[in-house]
Amino acid sequence: MVEVTVAIPTFRRPRSLKRLLVALEGLETSARVTVLVADNDAGGREGFALCQDMRANGYRWPLDTIIATERGISQARNALVEHILVHGTADFVAMLDDDEWPEPGWLDAFLQVQRQTNADALHGAVLRAFEADPGRWAARCHGIAPQRDTTGSIPMIDSTANVLVSRACFEGLTKPCFDPNFALTGGEDRDFFERLRRQGRRFAWADEAVVHAWVPASRASFGWVLQRAYRTGNSDMRVFLKHLHSRGEFARELTKIAGAALVYAPLALLQAPLASRSTAALCKLCRAAGKMAAVFGRAYNEYAIVHGN
Repeated sequence: MVEVTVAIPTFRRPRSLKRLLVALEGLETSARVTVLVADNDAGGREGFALCQDMRANGYRWPLDTIIATERGISQARNALVEHILVHGTADFVAMLDDDEWPEPGWLDAFLQVQRQTNADALHGAVLRAFEADPGRWAARCHGIAPQRDTTGSIPMIDSTANVLVSRACFEGLTKPCFDPNFALTGGEDRDFFERLRRQGRRFAWADEAVVHAWVPASRASFGWVLQRAYRTGNSDMRVFLKHLHSRGEFARELTKIAGAALVYAPLALLQAPLASRSTAALCKLCRAAGKMAAVFGRAYNEYAIVHGN
């Protein structure tokens, strides 16, 4: 029987974490499941206390909780990985964010696609649930638009929002698996998968492995979407620079940034009456701006602020 540990980093979102843990109890799966939560709030420990309470009240799966004392998403993920490699026996690690919750068939859908593709790591679909409807303009915006793709092999995975990763992937990387330099900026997940890609690991998309992600009103806004685009460009470029090997690569990337500015600036103006299209163009511009900021050594600490509870 396949064993899967569901690994969840959490920080000051007890209500969201409870929703996720309750949803995991409803999984319809033939796998042997364990759940591990890393509370990144060493002072408040609301997530830790919640898990203790649910375990005491007969939680369906073996549920363990650790404290990741050093603040940062990289540190929380590394604490999860280190605990699993030392104390766990799972064949696969499923990573979910604490503002997500899976559908009942989520895990078996992942495992089925893994068997079909023999992938080392897989990403699943992410559908959004909004506290406040952001309107049509948000339909194509990264961070609040749904994440869907065709099931099958893919060249790259960009995030850990809903992933299944083989134990071998973690065992084969130089530690830490998630770079602490991305602790508050995000991008630690893209860097992680870039390192796996360079090792020749295989990736797949499992569109039937569906989770839902809560979007609080503070994120369903035009300003936040542009900030997210800027942050994504900033962290992507920092990952690119980390793994840069030649001046030619750098020159080509700068050309792409300049091209984006030249193309999307006039597009944003021309498409201003069409909200969804003009917003998409503005997001491209903000992404390019974030990349240029990274070139000059600037990082944007998006995860210094907590959204939702």
